[in-house]
Amino acid sequence: MQNQLPDFLKRGVEQLIDEVNFLTKLSGQRKLRIKLGIDPTSTDLHLGHMAVLKKLADFQFAGHQAVLIIGDFTAMIGDPTGRAGSREPLTKEQIKEHMKSYLKQAGKIINLSQAEVRYNSEWFNKFNFHDVLKLMGQFTLQQLTEREDIKKRIIEGKPVGYYEPLYSAMQAYDSVVLEADLELGGRDQLLNMLAGKDLMHKMSQTPQDVLTVPLILGTDGVQKMSKSKGNYIALMDEPSEMFGKIMSVPDAQLSNYYELLTDMTFNLEEHPKEAKLRLATYLVRVLHSEAKAKKAEANFVKTFSKKENPEDIQNLHLDKATNILDVLVLGGVASKGEARRLITQGGIKLDQDTVSSVTLEIQPHSHQVLKIGKHRFWKIG
Repeated sequence: MQNQLPDFLKRGVEQLIDEVNFLTKLSGQRKLRIKLGIDPTSTDLHLGHMAVLKKLADFQFAGHQAVLIIGDFTAMIGDPTGRAGSREPLTKEQIKEHMKSYLKQAGKIINLSQAEVRYNSEWFNKFNFHDVLKLMGQFTLQQLTEREDIKKRIIEGKPVGYYEPLYSAMQAYDSVVLEADLELGGRDQLLNMLAGKDLMHKMSQTPQDVLTVPLILGTDGVQKMSKSKGNYIALMDEPSEMFGKIMSVPDAQLSNYYELLTDMTFNLEEHPKEAKLRLATYLVRVLHSEAKAKKAEANFVKTFSKKENPEDIQNLHLDKATNILDVLVLGGVASKGEARRLITQGGIKLDQDTVSSVTLEIQPHSHQVLKIGKHRFWKIG
């Protein structure tokens, strides 16, 4: 692969199975069908999704057919990969809400007008119990429970929902319906994608090949980027917030971020701060705009290098004296519990003073600057 794939296609590739077979496909004249599946388990896509979306865009640029599948049916089960416990099944209403902005976010990376976008409810909504039995007859219980996360929970006596092993079979069936030539995913998706390869062979189709990219670690530099772990950078983050989060990425992860998210070269001789500034500017430009990238960079330099407040602070209007916990929720903190945690950890400032009391009353029209964490600022109006 290293000698035969174009540089932009082999960039960031961790594993290609079956390499020889895929290179034979690639050398032909046929436009290949390149599959990537994303489940709408939350409202946000993040930079971890961007890594595989970018690889899909690379194949699209090379003239192949990008097939983006939104797993609106499989999301009701939820991928058990990496889970320490069973995932609470999502309702159709929750999934519908999550999907509203998915295509808009994915469209920041791939050319949606030239992509084939499918939803796996198209075929699974038509399934009856006979179809389920027929599909599951293609797998053994050993296959469906061989994944480490499920085996570990069984050994530890933790519950494993009977529906959870179905996920891998359903994702595999997606590949059969779509007649995929290649499936893309993070390394944590390898077993799911190999199940698709195996199922296509059993159903007398030309089996798909499988390409994995490394996982992007989150802003903690320890665990893979995940919304459930709170270490993610969302594609929908506001420019200044996104810029600040990227600047907080551990130095050791910079090479990986450059390799998987950009077309730029990572210079080992460059100071980490300068490398982060270049990376943050690039990503905000790609995901927002050139103007917003420049503004976010200027705000970051002004705020964190000169210890000043940014110029574009939004106003937070209060009609009356309001408890600090309620103010923080108005300012975008997820819940009062999260607001209480931020105060306890010293993550909230009013002007330059750290807020320590959860009973503090904020007065309206005080024009004080409320700082939430490192990257969010509000002026009390």
